[in-house]
Amino acid sequence: MQVGTMSGIFQRETLEETLDASLEHNIHHLQFNWGSAHPSGPLPEVIDKIAEYAGTEFKKRKMFVAAVAGNANMVDIEPEKRQKAIDKLLMIIPACAKIGTRVIATCTGSRNPESMWRDHPDNQSDETWKTLRSTLERILPAAEAAGVDIAFEPEYNNVCQNARLSRQLIDEMASPRLKVVMDAANIFGKNDLSRMTEVLDEAFDLLGDYIAIAHGKDLDHGGDAGHLAAGTGKLDYAHYVKLLCSLSLDVPVILHGLTEQQLPESAAMLRRHAANYQ
Repeated sequence: MQVGTMSGIFQRETLEETLDASLEHNIHHLQFNWGSAHPSGPLPEVIDKIAEYAGTEFKKRKMFVAAVAGNANMVDIEPEKRQKAIDKLLMIIPACAKIGTRVIATCTGSRNPESMWRDHPDNQSDETWKTLRSTLERILPAAEAAGVDIAFEPEYNNVCQNARLSRQLIDEMASPRLKVVMDAANIFGKNDLSRMTEVLDEAFDLLGDYIAIAHGKDLDHGGDAGHLAAGTGKLDYAHYVKLLCSLSLDVPVILHGLTEQQLPESAAMLRRHAANYQ
């Protein structure tokens, strides 16, 4: 298990300063946020230049791009916006090789018209499921051709709100490039915290073979996405880290939902638990 974070946590004026700040925290694995490169224009116009530039800077420092950010609402109620989400992912796929990663971190989205991070009753409808499948059918062939993983995050407020639905999607799409971002703070229903060990074990039993990267943050209640710094809430990190360390992949755990000031304590907590399995 490798400890990482999101590049956006470091608010610096240049990408070089951002990467150096990460190394000062002994963080060598980053999920890359495109804004960290301070693009000079709209991303579609500069993405190749950014990817090559960032890839060079990562290599200079012997750092790793665990994944690139590719948040996209795959089930947006407006077809035009849904098409933009598809176009965004299709644009990022070929840039992955230039920056030095094979993972795009994304999500399945929500039918909520105000925010893709809020729940909506229609998220669990048959129509929404068909829309999600249709969206992925337009993205996965390009990912397969490029050898890039489309890693979605099971999240209570999204269509794939738990491990069971996430595994169903993987089975139905039958693509070797459809993976998951495991964030344990996002998969608990409203009454699930009392069953924490059971919920975590089920998630890894169903999805362990499909985890591309993991996220690390915390929660203080079920039925929503977690929003606390890792180690400051109710998540059983001892058990979560045990499950992560049991994976065949040496998975990077990307800390987020925290400030740079909170990063050392959360990173130390992860490393302390991981040391029990080395």
